[in-house]
Amino acid sequence: MKLKLTKKSHSCVRLEKDGRVLVLDPGGFSEEDAALGADAVLVTHEHPDHFDEGRLRSALESDPAVEIWTLKSVADQISAAFPGRVHTVGHGDTFTAAGFDIQVHGELHAVIHPDLPRVTNVGYLVDGGKLFHPGDALTVPDQPVETLMLPVMAPWNKIAEVIDYVREVRPRRAYDIHDALLTDLARPVYDRQIGALGGSEHLRLAPGGSAEL
Repeated sequence: MKLKLTKKSHSCVRLEKDGRVLVLDPGGFSEEDAALGADAVLVTHEHPDHFDEGRLRSALESDPAVEIWTLKSVADQISAAFPGRVHTVGHGDTFTAAGFDIQVHGELHAVIHPDLPRVTNVGYLVDGGKLFHPGDALTVPDQPVETLMLPVMAPWNKIAEVIDYVREVRPRRAYDIHDALLTDLARPVYDRQIGALGGSEHLRLAPGGSAEL
């Protein structure tokens, strides 16, 4: 069954299947309306470029059927205002959201610096490996991945780690996310090196761009 992927700004993506919509990580670097129109929202962790309370509240208030799945650090900030609609998940959990089968992988954010405490972070494997969004970690799921959402540029990574991550996951294709800090001048360098060395098809969508998976 075809799944439509739409890239939003930074780490936010929108998935559509059978007329239903799943949005992941509508944070402060993504569009104001990034979560609107979603049937369900997944959030990987508490950092503001992935979790924006205002965007989530807008989605929840605009449609009483919308639900959110996320880890405890995020759920604790918003669940009281929306009883029964915010679900706490962790590594190993499975659930269905907006008709998508989800598996949760990972526990901690990547190391930014040894002096900074690591927050919790989970990744979401969608529909048995059709797509994997790792949040801010280089988590490798325990099953094959067709489409990897690849955190291409962040304060916590370097391009060698990104390339090695693609090699370890071995997806059919990898699409860039976590790219709001990457200038247009640098993008060809990343495209060339990841494409040449990663061993998988490396692709990029501009915000608003879509692809069928």
